[in-house]
Amino acid sequence: MSILVGKNTKLLVQGITGREGSFHTARCMEYGTNVVAGVTPGRGGQTFEGSVPVFDTVRQAVQETGANTSLIFVPPAFAADAIVEAVDGGIETVICITEGIPVLDSVKVVDYVKRSSSTLVGPNCPGVISPGGKAKVGIMPGHVYAPGRVGVVSRSGTLTYEAVGQLTPMGIGQSTCVGIGGDPVSGSGFVEMLRMFQDDPETDAIVLIGEIGGTKEQEAAEYIKSEVSKPVAALIVGRSAPPGRRMGHAGAIITGSAGLASEKVKALELAGAITIPTPADIGTTTRDVLASL
Repeated sequence: MSILVGKNTKLLVQGITGREGSFHTARCMEYGTNVVAGVTPGRGGQTFEGSVPVFDTVRQAVQETGANTSLIFVPPAFAADAIVEAVDGGIETVICITEGIPVLDSVKVVDYVKRSSSTLVGPNCPGVISPGGKAKVGIMPGHVYAPGRVGVVSRSGTLTYEAVGQLTPMGIGQSTCVGIGGDPVSGSGFVEMLRMFQDDPETDAIVLIGEIGGTKEQEAAEYIKSEVSKPVAALIVGRSAPPGRRMGHAGAIITGSAGLASEKVKALELAGAITIPTPADIGTTTRDVLASL
């Protein structure tokens, strides 16, 4: 079993004929993902890789292929509209890779999605993967992942790859890995992913990777304290960042004490999470957590 994506995923790619869209769609297909359709306005009637039909609209693609998941590679100025089109077209899970979406656009579209039955991951995220050839819906390097029983959720795409790069050689496979994105305004956060992992009978433990800025980690800590019975190993990066300094992601800006790494670590420890000291300790800490089960 997995969360968000798996063997039942029927993937539609918005922006499939663009450079990034076509490249990563091909990689998703190579991994075994069931890509059933693409959408590029004005390109309806074409095919991708000789087998995937391209449609002008999401609604038409869903009606003809039964697509239930969308992967978005649409330029920033149009990405919010693409998300809305996916939601209105009946897509259950919308994963937006696009970065650089104007914040006001994100505010409006995230609010719109929350009033629907769809789930939004991103924007500015690497996507979601359920290893073992179940489904790769994003831009992550599929070869470093292995199937198993540890869920991974991270604000950082690169640190997701680092975490898995340590876990897999230790024989610690993953149930699903989710990059929620680093923008200050985004769709699903830690709480939503923790809820799904908690409810997934094939996830035994969770690795959570957060960073400075915002309050997402404190929200996660509150949820862990009251709702999560599975062990959570948590890493917070950016401990040496000077106050007010942007560190990578747009959302990684310390504004007030809540955004400090020390405050996030304190909140997670009080909630019962096991602290991962440094990025180099992700694998060993997770191994120790599993050994204690």
